[in-house]
Amino acid sequence: MSVRLHLVRHGRAAAGWNVDRDPVLDDLGKEQSVEVAQRLVGLGPLPVYSSPLRRCQETSSPLSALWNTVPIIEPRVAEIPSPVGIALEERVEWLRSAMAGTWTQLGISDGDVYTQYRRDLLNTLSALPHDAVIFSHFIAINVVIGEALSDDRLVVKSLDNCSVTSVLIHEGTFTIEEMGREADTLIR
Repeated sequence: MSVRLHLVRHGRAAAGWNVDRDPVLDDLGKEQSVEVAQRLVGLGPLPVYSSPLRRCQETSSPLSALWNTVPIIEPRVAEIPSPVGIALEERVEWLRSAMAGTWTQLGISDGDVYTQYRRDLLNTLSALPHDAVIFSHFIAINVVIGEALSDDRLVVKSLDNCSVTSVLIHEGTFTIEEMGREADTLIR
């Protein structure tokens, strides 16, 4: 059996990674969430999954309303965790450094936390029994793209806010059907 997943990066957040651990959407992000809902509405209704972070839940809201459904909150599609004990203002520099490398390098330098994050994300998506729309994050969606392309880099594609990457999962193998729109993503 094959499952088709539509991975949506959240809309633009109101604050950067070094300012707020869980920001809401800004006005542009809210507009983007309505636009992506209009783009996806014809696919369903399908189950909707969302990261527990507010920017993903808010991005999923317009599509969920159109389909009259409640998003399923899935912690394993959340953003990559920052290192334990790192100060809020140091998070962006850590992320920029991590994004320049590979999962192998990150796993060696920071322990098994990131290997486990990646494995849990892929296993969760592989276990879904049905087509779905998943509202998630830049790095999380890059995990899936990297798996499909056998690419160990943290960042394979610079996905824009509210871009949609569609993948087919068959017997644990990920295949990209449509790559999400790219942009010069600013990590702030």
